[in-house]
Amino acid sequence: MSLLAESLVYLSAALVCVPISRWLGFGSVLGYLAAGIVIGPFGLELISDVEHILHFAELGVVFLLFVIGLELQPSRLWVLRRMVFGLGASQFVVTAIVIAALAWLAGMAPLTAAIIGLVLALSSTAFVLQMLAEKKELLSSHGRAAFSILLFQDLVVIPLIALLPLLGGSGGHVDLIGLATSIAILAGLVVGGRYLLRPVLKVAAGSGIPELFTATALLVVIGAALLMEFAGMSMVLGAFIAGILLADSEYRHQLEGDIAPFKGLLLGLFFIAVGMSVNLATLIDRPLQILAMVVALMAAKALVLIALARAFGICNRQHSYRLAAAMSQGGEFAFVLFALATREGLLSAAVSDELTLAVTVSMLLTPVFYLAAELFAGRDEVEPTIAYDDMGAGHNDILIVGFGRVGQIVGRVLQSIGQRFTALDSDATQVDLVRRYGNKVFFGDASRVDVLRAAGAEHAKIVVIALSDMQRSLDIAATLKRNFPQLTIVARARNRRHAHKLMDVGADHIVRDTLLSSVAMSEVVLGRLGLDEEAATRVTEAFLRHDEKLLVEQHAAYDSEEKLIQSAKETARELEALLRDDINR
Repeated sequence: MSLLAESLVYLSAALVCVPISRWLGFGSVLGYLAAGIVIGPFGLELISDVEHILHFAELGVVFLLFVIGLELQPSRLWVLRRMVFGLGASQFVVTAIVIAALAWLAGMAPLTAAIIGLVLALSSTAFVLQMLAEKKELLSSHGRAAFSILLFQDLVVIPLIALLPLLGGSGGHVDLIGLATSIAILAGLVVGGRYLLRPVLKVAAGSGIPELFTATALLVVIGAALLMEFAGMSMVLGAFIAGILLADSEYRHQLEGDIAPFKGLLLGLFFIAVGMSVNLATLIDRPLQILAMVVALMAAKALVLIALARAFGICNRQHSYRLAAAMSQGGEFAFVLFALATREGLLSAAVSDELTLAVTVSMLLTPVFYLAAELFAGRDEVEPTIAYDDMGAGHNDILIVGFGRVGQIVGRVLQSIGQRFTALDSDATQVDLVRRYGNKVFFGDASRVDVLRAAGAEHAKIVVIALSDMQRSLDIAATLKRNFPQLTIVARARNRRHAHKLMDVGADHIVRDTLLSSVAMSEVVLGRLGLDEEAATRVTEAFLRHDEKLLVEQHAAYDSEEKLIQSAKETARELEALLRDDINR
């Protein structure tokens, strides 16, 4: 089957299964898995090369970790240290011991049982983070706890991959040269990323070609991932490190917007590939044995997680249940580690196949298990307030689009009262200049919905459009009104026609260039003519009221020059009479 035909099969299966799964309340992940089972070699046999697709689709997990890294500045990671190395390490060690003990009681040799415990202690980063993101629970206490545990697990994968060959038939010596090479590559990624990534992105952004910046973003992510793989480490760790290195950069929101579509598509393909790998024949032949493995795995992990969440005081009862349900499956790294253990003679092929199938079935059951946990937990209790929750996450209430002279003045006023805001500008040179003077502004094309979403438009309350380009400001205002109707739009208008066009697209408040400064200048002139300050102020205020009234009246006929002239003459006569009477009084 050609690549185009395979793509048609994937898209069709997802189009049918995912909406049904979401309608039933199980989320999109179970829908993708079901789609994979249907079209895979153990279903309708429409697609047979599962391994090839799975390796390609793993890029979805890589992109996911890069985007998460973009959201985690080093200061936030420092706040997470207790959760990552405390809760994360405890979960891994205790779970590995419990599962290893169960495997030993089931008749496995001690070394085999230990390996099974270490591998099955890992959970699925892709499943958990995608599911919690869909439910908008990543910032909840159980969401943050899940992320911390998964981050520690991704770090643990590296020594596990190095450990298995030492325990197997590859020799009992440590490859010091290989270890030193891995450490050198990791250090090179951190140091090189620190000093090279921003200049490269600056050149791409300065080109003014959006496709070039997108290509550069993909190069950064895939390059970091492959570099870690070459060093014998986890690809997702490389992407995560690259994301963290760029978390404080001015390109963060644009990078997230560019990567997000690829991440979504490839993650969906990854879940489909996992579904395709479900060996229904083995499941039908030995259903009780596989089911017993799955129940033992999920129950052991859930009980350990509930106990640790309560012991660390990071979750109340309801949220500890949700954490346990979200993290109780086996992880995608089990496929790699079990295959490696089999190659090294540490596991038999039959046991490895059964364990891999059990991991896959546990992934299948996770959305159902999580839904059951939500129903069982019932209404939320008040969550405990801890330092972990005070990490400054979230988005700002105000978004400023265009950070030139007008946008900077708005920003300075907001800063004077301690109001935080997010500023976007599509001119890389302007962004670089403004940042050198200590202002926080990000590079990004605000006419793109994905960039606006990455900048927090879904959570903001007010957006200020301070652009001088009339057409771009109109396009952005229309995009904002169409996709984020909750936002109040305060827009800059270059002239009356621009103001009328902004009214057409639904801008809430419009401020015209030079109007207020011209009126202030007029007030000075009136004072020099002999009017006292109070009278001059009344004159200018009356003018502003009538001009605003005229602007609204002319909006209905601004395309007709004849009607505009007639309206302007009538308003001028009315205003002249009112002002003359006011001056005479």
